[in-house]
Amino acid sequence: MTVLTPVCALAALTPERPVAALVDGTQVAVVRLLDDTVHVVGQLDPFSGAHVMSRGIVGSTVRDGDEIPTIQSPMYKQPFDLRTGEALGDVPAALGTWTVAVRDGQVLIGPPLTPARPAEGAA
Repeated sequence: MTVLTPVCALAALTPERPVAALVDGTQVAVVRLLDDTVHVVGQLDPFSGAHVMSRGIVGSTVRDGDEIPTIQSPMYKQPFDLRTGEALGDVPAALGTWTVAVRDGQVLIGPPLTPARPAEGAA
């Protein structure tokens, strides 16, 4: 059975304004999109080594006809896919992603889905 930790009410999250949360001792960035989907990625920017992703800019990009929801690091402006945590630039890296559910208006975060990966040669 997957344990989900209640983090906040969905209504407390402003769409496209990430917030930081601490889940089981790990810093994460929680992002509510305009369609009320919620994504949780690692707070640690793999390029700068700083815990800043909740200060990132939320947007989207189109690749191969697919619209990808993104979060852009405030440090080096590197975009990441909110669905997978993968960096969208030339250097492979990832934020890591977490299980997330919204039940009865509450955002619940579970175990990690994908691991974070530092950028090669990054701080």
